Amino acid sequence: MGQGEAAALPRPRLLRYAPGYMKTLRSALLMLVAVPFVALAGDPAPAANKQPAKTSEADCHHPPQAQAAAPKSDWTLTRGEPLKGAPAVKLADLLSKPQEHDGKTVLIEGQVRKACERKGCWMELATAKDAKGPGVRVTFKDYGFFVPLDSAGSQARVEGVVQVAELSEDRAKHYESEGATVPRGTDGKPREVQLVASGVELRR
Repeated sequence: MGQGEAAALPRPRLLRYAPGYMKTLRSALLMLVAVPFVALAGDPAPAANKQPAKTSEADCHHPPQAQAAAPKSDWTLTRGEPLKGAPAVKLADLLSKPQEHDGKTVLIEGQVRKACERKGCWMELATAKDAKGPGVRVTFKDYGFFVPLDSAGSQARVEGVVQVAELSEDRAKHYESEGATVPRGTDGKPREVQLVASGVELRR
């Protein structure tokens, strides 16, 4: 082929696009890249391991952990509010005539016959060690404090409100499962004298 024929060949044409078309193409490419990242960002993070909700024991507000045992040697232990000088009532008088003191704030003294064997959330005061004899169950205001599990045998001074209570069967069985002796009337219903303590002093 001669030089004249080569020169006669048509030149390749370059494709040219309008600026607006190129801008649209760039936007489309950016969208293709961005969509997967947006989708990943939108996926909810895996939920953290959730701890099961804590449930309290039926019919009794136990603290999360039991109270530690009291020292073995002589000791004095205080729980709750300081004693404020409420009228003193003999334990024997309270047990013989509880209705006279129902709803009143009093100070009583006595020996701890028993205490809750699980958490220390109640104790019994009695004039005698006989488990079948009458006693006063001491619980603690708003379950704000508790006593050592080995409080039995201690001398106690307790200030709080007297309640003459008829217990439900469930509550009575719950107390009994923790080592309590729940008195029952001639009709078989569980009844007892209680004192909701705002402050306690124990000594041994």
